[in-house]
Amino acid sequence: MNTAEYKEHFAKNITLAFPVVLSQLGHIMVSVFDSLMVGQIGTLPLAAASLGNSIFMITLVFGLGVSYSITPLIAAADGRRNYTRISLLLLNGLVSNVLLGILLFIAGYFLSPYITFLDQPDAVVKLAVPYLNILFLSMVPLMVFQAFRQFAEGLSLTKQAMYISLVANSLNIVLNYILIYGKLGFEPMGLVGAGWATLISRVVMALMMGGYVIFAKRFDIFRRFLRLRHLSFLHIYRIFRLGLPISGQMIFEMGAFSFSAIMIGWLGAKQLAAHQIAINVASVTYMMASGIAAAATIRVGNQKGMGNIRGMRVAGLSSFAMGALFMLVSGLLMIAGNRLIPMLYIDDVEVIQIASTLLIIAALFQISDGVQVVGLGALRGLEDVRIPSLISLLAYWVIGLPVGYLLCFKLGFGVNGVWMGLLVGLSVAAVLLFLRFKALSNRYKKIAL
Repeated sequence: MNTAEYKEHFAKNITLAFPVVLSQLGHIMVSVFDSLMVGQIGTLPLAAASLGNSIFMITLVFGLGVSYSITPLIAAADGRRNYTRISLLLLNGLVSNVLLGILLFIAGYFLSPYITFLDQPDAVVKLAVPYLNILFLSMVPLMVFQAFRQFAEGLSLTKQAMYISLVANSLNIVLNYILIYGKLGFEPMGLVGAGWATLISRVVMALMMGGYVIFAKRFDIFRRFLRLRHLSFLHIYRIFRLGLPISGQMIFEMGAFSFSAIMIGWLGAKQLAAHQIAINVASVTYMMASGIAAAATIRVGNQKGMGNIRGMRVAGLSSFAMGALFMLVSGLLMIAGNRLIPMLYIDDVEVIQIASTLLIIAALFQISDGVQVVGLGALRGLEDVRIPSLISLLAYWVIGLPVGYLLCFKLGFGVNGVWMGLLVGLSVAAVLLFLRFKALSNRYKKIAL
């Protein structure tokens, strides 16, 4: 192993990853602050936020998955200096994202009343449905933001989305305070107020990111095809052909966490509220690790586009090391703060006790979570998306969820059993995805020889 070579890749990965980490953090911090501030008004609203966010997360990751396909396509085109293709990907990526955002809103809005069939507490469902409908509407501006963001990140420009996410997240906190609790003359809106705050902040994100790409001088060369007559069904097809398996993989993963919340809801509102606290914290570290994964996608895709197979392999392996190290530190922090962190959300002693135990289990799966998400990012850079989707299906739905159900309802471990099932699923996914990247990169290496 060439230590100097790995150090160079670590430096480049960190430069790319740090802004993406903060930008990804912006997505999940919307849910975190919703939960933190809603938890102050009671256990039922926090449980409703858990149910609503768990269902919305499936819609969110489906949209994000399609948008993520834009980045490796642009990174590879940038490696070849194919500016015409980049221009066409900007237009067709934007149109694809807008249409998908509208479709996801319509589907979510009309399907949300049916969550009554998930056998959740009636009081929780009553609070969750209106909140959930506003979140579905926020998918439209969020997908616009994602189109412009993934375009910029494909060109290795990651700081702008970071700044915009920080501004929008700050706005969300202020609006949460005003609308949830009824400040500055507004009536207290509770959980629904958190939904409106999320929607408004995402509209601002879309306007700011779109304005940056449309008006910044550095993108002049890429705006020449921003006309509807340049719509290309071939490019749209390629975006969806790559993006839909990414969405499928993400749905298998996040859907497993969402279904875990439904299973936990069968146990009661207190368990569901505790789950929301623990999943909030775990989601923060996951989204930060997904920033490293996004950098892996850019670096691996760019090196592949340039035909630098050795650089492609080292970029990926160094990203795995970064992800594992970051998540190790995160796990240690969770263990250290497993009692204190739940107290920031709620003052219900029973909920705090349950959540503190769940955070220990979350700490144990941090390294697996980091390795599997970086593995997905690195494989995305190779445009390898179908096998990772199958790996996620196997790890979470064939192994993780059944193990969690068995431990929870048959062996009496309760909510802890569901989370131990997630630990098993994430560990299986981490091992298989790492082996997949090693095998594929070795194959490219042999072809290059």
